[in-house]
Amino acid sequence: MDAIKGRIWTLGNDIDTDIIIPTEYLALKTIEEMKKYAFSPLRTDLAAEIQPGDVIVAGKNFGCGSSREQAPEIIKALGVSCVIAKSFARIFYRNSINNGLLLIEQPDLYDHVQEGDQLTIYKNEKIEYKGNSYPITALPDNLLEIIEAGGLVKAMRKKNGLE
Repeated sequence: MDAIKGRIWTLGNDIDTDIIIPTEYLALKTIEEMKKYAFSPLRTDLAAEIQPGDVIVAGKNFGCGSSREQAPEIIKALGVSCVIAKSFARIFYRNSINNGLLLIEQPDLYDHVQEGDQLTIYKNEKIEYKGNSYPITALPDNLLEIIEAGGLVKAMRKKNGLE
């Protein structure tokens, strides 16, 4: 995987799946229709402002709440290249990997970033921000393969020669 450079959007602690996509919008037929309501209980304009390649940096317990798979799908559909947080809810973490969304746990970065700034992620190595380096734990190869393929189903199709 190559380096990722992206503009930062900061969110706080305990961003649950009802904030990522409120229940009332789950009745919409497609992720494309739903994504414009992402994060609307927190910031009504955020979904419209996120650009492809942007990065979300959040506090602890990102993705807590229900296990709805639409939450990571919508973040990915917005074009977010990565979510970096102090910690993630475990079900959200696995749903994100299965949907091809890169998540990185990093305990210190959130306390130092400013929204709108740029950072660079050297996957499985470090994050660089304003001349400082923040170490990250390497993801296992099997999870990287799923993310690089765009999700678990695509990875399995590729592995089985179906794509």
